[in-house]
Amino acid sequence: MTGLRYVYAVCRPFGTPLQAELTGVAGDPPRALTHHGLVAVVSHVPERDFAEEPLRRHLEDLDWLTETARAHQGVIDALTSVTTPLPLRLGTVFRDDSGVRMMIEAREEDFLRTLDRLEGRVEWGVKVYAESEPQESAQPAQKPASGRDYLRQRRMQTRSHEEMWQKAEAFSTRLHEELSAFAEDSRMHPPQNPALSKATGRNVLNAAYLVPRANSEEFVELVDRTKGEVPGMRIELTGPWAAYSFAGETT
Repeated sequence: MTGLRYVYAVCRPFGTPLQAELTGVAGDPPRALTHHGLVAVVSHVPERDFAEEPLRRHLEDLDWLTETARAHQGVIDALTSVTTPLPLRLGTVFRDDSGVRMMIEAREEDFLRTLDRLEGRVEWGVKVYAESEPQESAQPAQKPASGRDYLRQRRMQTRSHEEMWQKAEAFSTRLHEELSAFAEDSRMHPPQNPALSKATGRNVLNAAYLVPRANSEEFVELVDRTKGEVPGMRIELTGPWAAYSFAGETT
């Protein structure tokens, strides 16, 4: 089949085949391209969509980007179930197999070193959200009888908000310290924009943790024990993922 080569990840050779029905980006099944003892997992993609100029335009198309990201992630998830992949950036494309081999040779030492560090490990994501209003204020405030009453209510609301955010910061800091002590490594990401994530509340912790696959159940239990510990705090756990946050720059 002709076309450009879309690369999902680099990994070591693995014996367990991927699902026969698995399709990748642009509907083409992924395949393994082995070189120098490493495997690049690739698909064929059409030049009309993935050459430099059309790809740049497509990356600004939210619908196209969502569909492509979903297909990309599906292949990474399938790889994570059978091996330890080193994910490459969305939209990593080469002209042909030779270009993929040259990339492997150029980054071989980095790939091997990173794969050694990530072998048998997965990434878990933890987010903490604080409710936008204190739960204690569920009842409507009384209408102020005077300007002085209005100012007093405003001061009380401000103090209540400040106390809530202080509580949220203290809780998220303590949780991050506990999870980091259990994990082998951790990464703090910027808080999510609620307009993009559509999540309610204020994101006060957005972190990733590198955990040995064998210890994942214990890590999940550790997170679960903190849920409901502090009123107004919502914890979201995602994973296990390929170790995106710990792979470093690979392209």
